[in-house]
Amino acid sequence: MPLLQVRAVTRSFYGVHALNGVDIAIESGRLTGLIGPNGAGKTTLFNCISGVIPPTAGRIAFDGEDITGWRPDRISHRGLVRTFQIARGCPRLTVRENLLLYGPEQPGEGVVAALLRTPAMRMREQELQVRAEEIAQRLELTGVLDNKAAALSGGQKKLLEIGRALMAQPKLILLDEPTAGVNPTLARHIGDRLREIVADGISLFLIEHQMDMIARLCDHVIVMAEGKRLTEGSFAEVSADEEVQEAYMGRPRWAS
Repeated sequence: MPLLQVRAVTRSFYGVHALNGVDIAIESGRLTGLIGPNGAGKTTLFNCISGVIPPTAGRIAFDGEDITGWRPDRISHRGLVRTFQIARGCPRLTVRENLLLYGPEQPGEGVVAALLRTPAMRMREQELQVRAEEIAQRLELTGVLDNKAAALSGGQKKLLEIGRALMAQPKLILLDEPTAGVNPTLARHIGDRLREIVADGISLFLIEHQMDMIARLCDHVIVMAEGKRLTEGSFAEVSADEEVQEAYMGRPRWAS
């Protein structure tokens, strides 16, 4: 059974279909890319899957459970986490504090435990501190752990966005343009970290407009156009597809 199944999902805004019966399946253990021209409905699809907005119609199932219409926090606790194209978070908090904020199962969030500082709370805080440091090391953020998030470079903010998602202990991460606005060297670095994450057993589903990144990273590629799934397959297969080339308004260089 696929890890994520989207069946006949439609989303309308004032009578206009942003999504028009989308059917996709995301297998576990691989990095799946989602591409398509601007306005194809990619981010709207991510928003519906992650609970930011509900679908108008259709069904979304994750890890064998129907999550259609669930709140984002409930979906996240289930193991499906997403990042955003514009890095979010708390700019006045440090990198360490931002990571800790996303750790699950924190007894200290309860009033009584926070006041009494129970042994369970202290133990969990220590576990999350260790996890935050391990994630920072993996993403090469150790040197800025105690810097304010607002002081990070654009690329570091992208890495922090990925780090916060990893803190939630996800099974699947939806990544919305993780290398947008990042210089080529750092984009390659981010791509390498993404492949490592998949190797560790976390599945990734990413929107990306840089076709060289899609070609290098993705095990499988889904193409959307006009609110629907157009085709899917390996990058070589979809880039050679005439319908894909037409959707991108001409034969692009990456298809040659």
